Amino acid sequence: MNPFFILHRLAPCTSVRFISQASLSLSLSFSTKNRLPSLRFSLRTRTMASHVVGYPRMGPKRELKFALESFWDGKSSAEELQKVAADLRSSIWKQMADAGIKHIPSNTFSYYDQVLDTTAMLGAVPPRYGWNGGEIGFDVYFSMARGNASVPAMEMTKWFDTNYHYIVPELGPDVKFSYASHKAVVEFKEAKALGVDTVPVLVGPVSYLLLSKPAKGVEKSFSLLSLIDKILPIYKEVVTELKAAGATWIQFDEPGLIWDLHAHQLQAFSHAYSELESSFAGLNVLVETYFADIPADAYKTLTSLKGVSGYGFDLVRGTQTLDLIKGGFPSGKYLFAGVVDGRNIWANDLASSLSTLKTLEGTVGKDKVVVSTSCSLLHTAVDLVNETKLDKEIKSWLAFAAQKVVEVNALAKALSGHKDEAFFSANAAAQASRKSSPRVTNEAVQKAAAALKKSDHRRATTVSARLEAQQKKLNLPILPTTTIGSFPQTLELRRVRREYKAKKISEEDYVNAIKEEINKVVKLQEELDIDVLVHGEPERNDMVEYFGEQLSGFAFTVNGWVQSYGSRCVKPPIIYGDVSRPKPMTVFWSSTAQSFTKRPMKGMLTGPVTILNWSFVRNDQPRFETCYQIALAIKDEVEDLEKAGITVIQIDEAALREGLPLRKSEQAFYLNWAVHSFRITNSGVHDTTQIHTHMCYSNFNDIIHSIIDMDADVITIENSRSDEKLLSVFREGVKYGAGIGPGVYDIHSPRIPSTEEIADRVNKMLAVLETNILWVNPDCGLKTRKYTEVKPALKNMVAAAKLLRTQLGSAK
Repeated sequence: MNPFFILHRLAPCTSVRFISQASLSLSLSFSTKNRLPSLRFSLRTRTMASHVVGYPRMGPKRELKFALESFWDGKSSAEELQKVAADLRSSIWKQMADAGIKHIPSNTFSYYDQVLDTTAMLGAVPPRYGWNGGEIGFDVYFSMARGNASVPAMEMTKWFDTNYHYIVPELGPDVKFSYASHKAVVEFKEAKALGVDTVPVLVGPVSYLLLSKPAKGVEKSFSLLSLIDKILPIYKEVVTELKAAGATWIQFDEPGLIWDLHAHQLQAFSHAYSELESSFAGLNVLVETYFADIPADAYKTLTSLKGVSGYGFDLVRGTQTLDLIKGGFPSGKYLFAGVVDGRNIWANDLASSLSTLKTLEGTVGKDKVVVSTSCSLLHTAVDLVNETKLDKEIKSWLAFAAQKVVEVNALAKALSGHKDEAFFSANAAAQASRKSSPRVTNEAVQKAAAALKKSDHRRATTVSARLEAQQKKLNLPILPTTTIGSFPQTLELRRVRREYKAKKISEEDYVNAIKEEINKVVKLQEELDIDVLVHGEPERNDMVEYFGEQLSGFAFTVNGWVQSYGSRCVKPPIIYGDVSRPKPMTVFWSSTAQSFTKRPMKGMLTGPVTILNWSFVRNDQPRFETCYQIALAIKDEVEDLEKAGITVIQIDEAALREGLPLRKSEQAFYLNWAVHSFRITNSGVHDTTQIHTHMCYSNFNDIIHSIIDMDADVITIENSRSDEKLLSVFREGVKYGAGIGPGVYDIHSPRIPSTEEIADRVNKMLAVLETNILWVNPDCGLKTRKYTEVKPALKNMVAAAKLLRTQLGSAK
């Protein structure tokens, strides 16, 4: 393997070392006179132990996103899409190989989602997609992910506590599993042909089943783990093929082990890997966990698995796991120590990580510690090199995926006795700069946030009394209709924003263009006869980034994109310091929109918990401290909107459930400060001001009492992709007195639901919810859809609401 030269800094007379996979050391010395490197080679006997759990697949400039959307739109062929994908894969593998990573992952690339890839591998295609066997192609694969003209997509929900979404497998006792996608083997061979020896990654069989749901028509009590013996033969086939292709290591991702599991669930892990053991002969097997501390009983189960060579742990979010390792680790096994954070973008504290690694080496044994990322780098931005406009000081504090690969390598080198002193010194200087920088701390903000803990910030009257006062003012019909906030972001709209940002058009031209768009959206909603309107958010790039750009303590990237689902990417802001609101953020646009109509116009805000969870958050203070600071900023905005005459204000908390800790022992504390943060934002408004909130793509049943405790007047919530799973909580006796709008159709799919289909959904809701609290709305914002889809879908939604009003009136 040819070494690849990563030059951290070319200072005078600096010597920088690099190592290839073959343990070839290369030193480059630079002269101050001619800057020409002199090369010196030496061979080492020890191979560096380094590993990356997974890597972003969208590409540094979102190449896969654009290729996917072009293919879906019929503008490019499957071959063209596959070419873009192959180029991305090869560049990722070569990048890691050239940087010196020993254990390089393959099969972490996906055209949509790695869990859906596993569903394809197992041939677990729901019957509605008309698959008749054979290798699963793009038509069936993307139909499962996105739906098609005749059938809806599979359910999508959050991947643990991240903002990444996975496609939920639908399983039952009658599923006929078969080896239907050879992707893992194909990609391993592809890498091998490029001269890169990789570690194929598979979603582990037990976590796959734990992440699944019973298919429609299957009893909810059906034990998904009872299918383990039906899927293991396929895993054996895959392992056997990989071994035959030359694989020496295989990685099974079993993040389900970090949950609080019952004894029978842990037994499923022991059983599964015992059954697979015969196929592991001649292979090294890594079982990888991530996102939290592993419970003691799960740790014992994992480290007792036969035929397994190594165990991976998240030592960034799982700090207590260190104590379990120190308390006992199986002799002769490898510890894949996840000390480089795969969830955030801060540069690693190399000195601290190296100290941890040396301690572990003393426990586990020399040469048995493998330096790793805490989880897949899928959850971080791709490459800091592409950030040419980022503030230099802040940039020195950061590391994106490409830089994290270098950090892993630097730690592995240092652990093997070849510490790059220049790199470690630069890292220490950046750590010190961040701690001492005056731009990080604002004493007034710190004091105001600290004072919040003295009250729980509840509105003075009950929600029923407030709803009565609001109805007198708003005079809405039963089953009022609304949308969630955003309308389609057309190419023309994006062009206007881009040109204004680049100062190619004047502020006056920009404002007039946005006003024209808002007026168009308002008129469309009036024509459709929607009851509570939105302004469509044409001035906004992203629901978090837009607010972050107007708050202090935030920094922004140009290419810091992170995959959320499918081709959808978000660009999380970076919260580096104390947060405050210098001036109003949305009042001008909301007031402008309200001036175009006599109907209620919603003021649209993103809530503090969502801004927190959808940003890269500073890691030098507790998350709740940062959240309280954001809550105070949003509170100021809410009160200014009310003063401007906006009587309906939506404060989206789409990510509240997403931030719920994975361990039950930590959940109550989180829900307490998260719900408190939401209440802070609106505790000062009048009874007649109606506060809405919105949540999407999550399991809400287990936190319904916290949702009630938020004390919003109306909540709109994702529902259509989850088979009305949300409604079961009300069937089971939970009383909900506030307004509620379970989504009546899926906006993440291009299909247009009929009036009858929507009416049927609303009727199901009316079976468990009171007529006077039910709202009719889509699942989520309409930003990603086209007007050709939005207009007919909303027309049918309003028609369904009117049909049901007529039927309810006749019944009376």
